[in-house]
Amino acid sequence: MSLTVLMNSGPWLSVPPPGYGGIENVVATLVPELRRLGVRVVLASVGTSTLAVDELVSVFPEGQFAALQRPYNQVCGIAQAHLAEVVRQLHARDDVDLVHDHVEAVGLATLAAMGPDAPPVLHTLHWDLAKHPALYGTLDGGDRVRVNGVSASQLARAPQALRDHSVGHVHLATPLAVGTDRRPPPEKGNHVVVLGRINPGKGQDVGARLAHQVGFPLVLAGPVGPYHRPEALAAAGDDARQNPDARFFLDEVAPHVDGDLVSWVGTVAGQERDDLVAGARATLFPLRWEEPGGTAVVESLALGTPVVATARGCLPELVEHGRTGLLTSDEEELGDLLMAASLLDPDECRREAALRFTPAAMAEKYLALYERVRRPAPARLQPA
Repeated sequence: MSLTVLMNSGPWLSVPPPGYGGIENVVATLVPELRRLGVRVVLASVGTSTLAVDELVSVFPEGQFAALQRPYNQVCGIAQAHLAEVVRQLHARDDVDLVHDHVEAVGLATLAAMGPDAPPVLHTLHWDLAKHPALYGTLDGGDRVRVNGVSASQLARAPQALRDHSVGHVHLATPLAVGTDRRPPPEKGNHVVVLGRINPGKGQDVGARLAHQVGFPLVLAGPVGPYHRPEALAAAGDDARQNPDARFFLDEVAPHVDGDLVSWVGTVAGQERDDLVAGARATLFPLRWEEPGGTAVVESLALGTPVVATARGCLPELVEHGRTGLLTSDEEELGDLLMAASLLDPDECRREAALRFTPAAMAEKYLALYERVRRPAPARLQPA
């Protein structure tokens, strides 16, 4: 396929990220498969990105993630500076056939404002679409700018103007799913894992409370705001309370962290992360929000670990209740389901991941969306 895509990952983290990094991990998973299929990729990211691409475009030498939760007037120029360089690139060159954008809000707004002479755009929505109502509720990208979701449930909650620009959804994928059904099953321990950035929507406080109530060892793995390790949070002292995620952890989660039943290990990555999840009885998702994509969910299935979760957002799309996990609408029932999760077959989880959540499956779906965006039907596109 003769196609050049400018993949706009944004200025926040390198690709692949050093640990936590949802969107950057998605890009790192997708791009190698696109290039295998013959797509030329120009990556707009930061200078420390190491992903193999045909060309790297950057403004910032390093990721700006630590600035994300500082006051707006201190950081409002970061994403705009990055997008300004993307726009300059698109004005200066004629080899970009399509922009695949992943930058929340400002990416969509900037690229839609470029006008009809700019390349077509596919903007992937990775987040809660209840945010930014003034933008999403009035979007007009014409026939040039389209959006896709990462789950059907995410798009179902979108404002009408955003749904009018949708070309459907593509579930997230993980390299761990490749050949997982042919690997030996891992040995299981007794612990439960909550994997992901610690904040109220992810419900780590619920998991920590249930661990003490029911009596199971729980490992919390993920950053607290900009703090990736317990010692970094401790060193920040009272300054950490300026970060809302850190305040949530210190007030609602830390009182349950005793180093025995409940431990916080910070950000884990690579083999350490894989071993932690693969050896778990279950991964727990005690969600308080409508999870849009669920990267950690598909990773858990690929590692042969059943998912126990509140049935919110994309979870019912990714997990088959009674086969690859257990879902409930009652967070108080999660403790009982965790005890029952050991009855589920880890091989069923791995078979499902190998069938549905490989990078190749995701790339093929995105190629189909690229073609729809580049060659829109005469009538207004309808969601797939």
